[in-house]
Amino acid sequence: MGLALRLILERELGLGLRWLSVRTRVEEFMAVLIDAIDVKRKTLFEIDNTPFACLEVEVNTPTARGGQTLVRLKIRNLLTNAVFEKTFKAGDKFREPDLQLVPASYLYSDSSGSHFLDQETYETHTLADEVMGNALDFLIEGTLVELRKYNGNPIGLELPTFVELAVTSTEPGVRGDSTSGSVTKAATLETGLEIRVPLYIKEGEKVKVSTESRAFAGRA
Repeated sequence: MGLALRLILERELGLGLRWLSVRTRVEEFMAVLIDAIDVKRKTLFEIDNTPFACLEVEVNTPTARGGQTLVRLKIRNLLTNAVFEKTFKAGDKFREPDLQLVPASYLYSDSSGSHFLDQETYETHTLADEVMGNALDFLIEGTLVELRKYNGNPIGLELPTFVELAVTSTEPGVRGDSTSGSVTKAATLETGLEIRVPLYIKEGEKVKVSTESRAFAGRA
């Protein structure tokens, strides 16, 4: 390669790298920022390149003049599922994370994790057991969920509000416990989840279960 050509290429490459650096800084500057005082329950934000979800918010307003308003947040690390509390100044700012939800169906679980079929790309994604938590209590083959992706990589899932599961074991409705005026009995569902159901529910029936409260929500 001639010296002149090499110098031209080095100059162009240098300009390209500088432009890429400038563009990256501009994109970071233009990124949506969230003030700590504006964080609400279920707000998603990023700290140190890690996505978090807010579980609880407590705002402490100072009584003395000149005091700072502090925001105490209970947050969940969306990469590890770890939950902890941290206090921020009201004016602290967080970036909005690059998170998206994509539809997927549950396939199966094995020693390597739980496998899902992306309904948009038809790729198979695997989530580790520590990421799944107790989600398998609600999943049978074909159950539709939403996979959460961070920077394009799957990191977790959103369960539907309710799932329909078959009752595999329950005693006949002869006697049960009375709770808040409702007589119930124990039932085991096809995933192994145990819940309380009304006395009229029989083995083989499908019931609707809340994935948030893990409770019976009606016949399917």
